[in-house]
Amino acid sequence: MVAIIQSYWSMLLGALGKTLLLTLLSLFFAMIIGMIFALMNVGRSRVCNCIGTIYVDAVRGVPLIVLAYFIYFGVPAGIKMMGIQDFRLSALQAGTIALSMNCGAYMAEIIRAGIESVDKGQMEASRSLGLSYGKSMRLVVIPQAIRTMIPSIINQFIITLKDTSILSVIGFPELTNMGKTISGNTFKSLQTWAIVGIMYMVIIVTLSKIAKKIERRIKRGR
Repeated sequence: MVAIIQSYWSMLLGALGKTLLLTLLSLFFAMIIGMIFALMNVGRSRVCNCIGTIYVDAVRGVPLIVLAYFIYFGVPAGIKMMGIQDFRLSALQAGTIALSMNCGAYMAEIIRAGIESVDKGQMEASRSLGLSYGKSMRLVVIPQAIRTMIPSIINQFIITLKDTSILSVIGFPELTNMGKTISGNTFKSLQTWAIVGIMYMVIIVTLSKIAKKIERRIKRGR
């Protein structure tokens, strides 16, 4: 195990960096997607409610690996059928899109639940003061909802971090893919995957501790 670390530590750290980059990019775009569809789901428009529900149910109903294959292979193939021959997506682009869509569907439910946890009287009071629905949501409701959403968002970050391993199937050089490469080069599967597993575990346990600490602080602040 020590020999593997000495020989491949730079590659492992590089792969870990790419894993974290993909996770952060995906979570950033997922927050935007989640906010849009969450607001659709809590709004008064039935059309928006329907669109939000369809998106969440459709994306959550498709395995991430299928979504990744569809975006990486299917979308360029479909665009080529339309006559655009030079279009292609890198593994990072396809992985970010797939993870953002997948995480965004779950984030929409987290944000929706957070918004609905805020007392309806807050919205009614802000509207009675002359604020529009949009300003009431932005200035009054969402800031209060964020307090309850933070632990769930951190948990979703952990889930997304683990889900990056699935994107090794499209060749993205994240930590699991690097583990496959090192295992193939050294023929030491046990030691290699033990190292990869420990690296994942250290990050995920650290994030879990942070989530629990934030959750305790939020509860004490109530």
